[in-house]
Amino acid sequence: MGQEKNKRRCKAAFVFLAPLTNEPPALAGSGARQRGAHEWTPAPLTNERRNFMKILFASDIHGSAYYCRRLLDIYKETKASRMVILGDILYHGPRNDLPKEYAPKEVIAMLNPLKDQIYAVRGNCDTEVDQMVLQFPILADYALLVLDGKTFYATHGHVFNQDHLPPMQDGDILVHGHTHLLKAEKVETECGTITVLNPGSVSIPKGGNPNTYAILENGVFTIYSLDGEEVKELKL
Repeated sequence: MGQEKNKRRCKAAFVFLAPLTNEPPALAGSGARQRGAHEWTPAPLTNERRNFMKILFASDIHGSAYYCRRLLDIYKETKASRMVILGDILYHGPRNDLPKEYAPKEVIAMLNPLKDQIYAVRGNCDTEVDQMVLQFPILADYALLVLDGKTFYATHGHVFNQDHLPPMQDGDILVHGHTHLLKAEKVETECGTITVLNPGSVSIPKGGNPNTYAILENGVFTIYSLDGEEVKELKL
């Protein structure tokens, strides 16, 4: 019953298109995007870069200034084109212990300058109050991403997940967070073979997993620890 209520109240998704160009992808319904001091600056469009974009996926920061700072250092070092945050950005949640250096105001100050590079979906710990202080949209319950011709259904995972799939087709990709458990595997379902991805949690990993994030590059989804160790890889 709870899932049905959540499903009915889901807000309209935004659509994130990553064509094989060097232009920032469009955000459906967003209108003109304001540019400021932290405007996204594209890298030169080399022949190699025409073939793919590098996207960083992260989830479940839960207000940790320490781990958010480390994540953004990695984002800068990897020279990823965009960052997709799969929910639970500021609040630690009543079921979790406080993460290291729990300081939501510091997380806000670190993320807002990157507002033109971050695309986020709503986690079960994210609220309208959080949206008031964050300068990029966070209240969409899901997003459809078209990357290199593949359709990604990006969501937090508390409503739609491997056990409660959204509408999907054979070959589609479900990417979510919420469980704090990393995953990258092909799954047989009633709708065909899909891929289920979870970058794990940046600040509060569970199940013995390290603190992790993921990079999608050239058709390969790779999960890394914040220490730089490759944890899992899957060719999509």
